[in-house]
Formats: sequence, structure tokens, C-alpha cells
Amino acid sequence: MSNSSSFSEFLLLAFASTQEVQLFHFSLFLGIYLAALLGNGLIITAVTCDHHLHTPMYFFLLSLSVLDVGTISTTVPKSMANSLWNSRAISYSGCAAQVFLFVFWLGGEYFLLTVMAYDHFVAISKPLHYGTIMGSRACVKMAAAAWASGFFHAVLHTANTFSIPLCQGNVVEQFFCDVPEILKLACSDSYLKVVWALVIGVCLFFGCFIFIVLSYVQIFTAVLRIPSEQGRHKAFSMCLPHLAVVSLFISSGIFVCLKPPSLSSPALDLVLAVLYAVVPPAVNPLIYSMRNKELKDALRK
Repeated sequence: MSNSSSFSEFLLLAFASTQEVQLFHFSLFLGIYLAALLGNGLIITAVTCDHHLHTPMYFFLLSLSVLDVGTISTTVPKSMANSLWNSRAISYSGCAAQVFLFVFWLGGEYFLLTVMAYDHFVAISKPLHYGTIMGSRACVKMAAAAWASGFFHAVLHTANTFSIPLCQGNVVEQFFCDVPEILKLACSDSYLKVVWALVIGVCLFFGCFIFIVLSYVQIFTAVLRIPSEQGRHKAFSMCLPHLAVVSLFISSGIFVCLKPPSLSSPALDLVLAVLYAVVPPAVNPLIYSMRNKELKDALRK
């Protein structure tokens, strides 16, 4: 196939060739998907309905839950439908839409986690100025900037990915349309066209990563200066859920991008894709609600 215009669909990776294993995959993904919808839906409802949770931290948590629902809804339902109907096909436009939405939700989540790190930094390092710095208008602007950055990132990568000719067929070795797997289908002389987009993405990623690290250095420095043990415990309890979510998000993403080619295999790539695309949206609500008394009380109500 000379270029991407010579076919109208892509073929996604099948989890298994037997119907029994396909049904198991469908049931497993359905359980994870429903858990993600339930957990994030409860957080969205609790934060929206309980006026005690109308604070910057919970506003950002609500936005994160919306992004998590969008992320898992972009990839999992199509994969479940393909397993149920014993199909591998996704239309060309459907694949482009999936790439755009997945990069948009995932990028927006990463930028929002960066904003949440700043929120924790201000709350712990500058508590007396917190209300002034993190006013409602500032919070809305920060969240809007995170969403807009995700949108810009998605437009850049989608336009760049689907503008290059594809000479290696239309079989995507992943259960959803993932940019790295689509780029493997590109003609050998087309890789230079994607370098600039990758450079921009890497710069944004490491810029946010450095900002998060510096924020937590300042946070831990401020926490160690708190005289009371109870105060230190409260500060750590506020930061640990965010730190756990960020660690899961970044570690899985870094390993996917930087793993050596010798370790690459369809089975390992599939497991890693599930770890960074499916598991976090289902686990994040559990992490944030596990030790959060205010959120638990709101959920009981």
C-alpha cells in the first residue's frame, strides 16, 4: 500500500484468537470500565453537590475525573466491541478521532496534574496567601490552560501523524490507535516529518516533569519545617494521593517511550498500554478517596 489514502480502515491487535479468551477480555475490560465510570462519577457528583468541597483542590480533582472518564471511554469501548463481535477493524476517520481524543484527554490530565502540584505547593508553602493566589478565577484559568494545552497537543500530533504516507500496511499492533504504533507503518523517509512534533512533545513533558519535581522539593522542605507532628502528617496526607497518581502516570509513560527495542514484544507492549491507558482512570478515584475524610463524608451523603 503506497500511502494512507489507499485504505479506509485499520486493523487493531486482537487479544486472542479463541472466543473464550475474547469473552474474558470483554468481561475484564467491562469490569474495569464500569469501575472507572462509577469511581469518577461519584467524585464528580460529590464535588458538584457538596458545597464543603467547593475548594481549588476538589475543583481540580473534579476536572481530573472528567479527563479520566474521557481517556478510558476513548479506547476501552471500541476494544470491547471488537472482542464481542470478533472484529479487528476501525475506520480511518475513527482511528484519527481516537488518536485525537486519547492525546487530548491524556495530555490534559498531565498538564492538570502539573497545576495540582502547584496548588499543593501554594497550600503548604504559602498558606496565608492561598486564598489570594488560588482564587476561583485563577483556578478556572489554570484548568482552562491545562485543557487548552491538551487540545493543542492533540491537534499537533493528530495532524502530524495522519499527514505522513504509510507504506507498511494498515495493521496497528495495539488494541487502540496509538501514535507510536501508527508511526511504525510510515515510510522510512517520513520520520523526519514527525521529529519536530516529537521534540515539542518531549519538551512539554520534561518541562512539566521538572516543574512537578521542583514543586515537591519546595513542599517537602516546607513540611519538614512544620513544628507539630500532626501538622506534618496532615500535609503529607494531602500530597501523597497526588504524588501516587503522578508517579503511576509518569513511570508508565516513561517506560513505554524509553524501553529498549530488545524488550519490545506484542505481549509486553499490550500490557504496558493497558497500564498507562486503562488502569489509571480506574485506580485514580480509589487513590484520592482512600484517606480523604471530607470526600468520604460527601460520598456517604
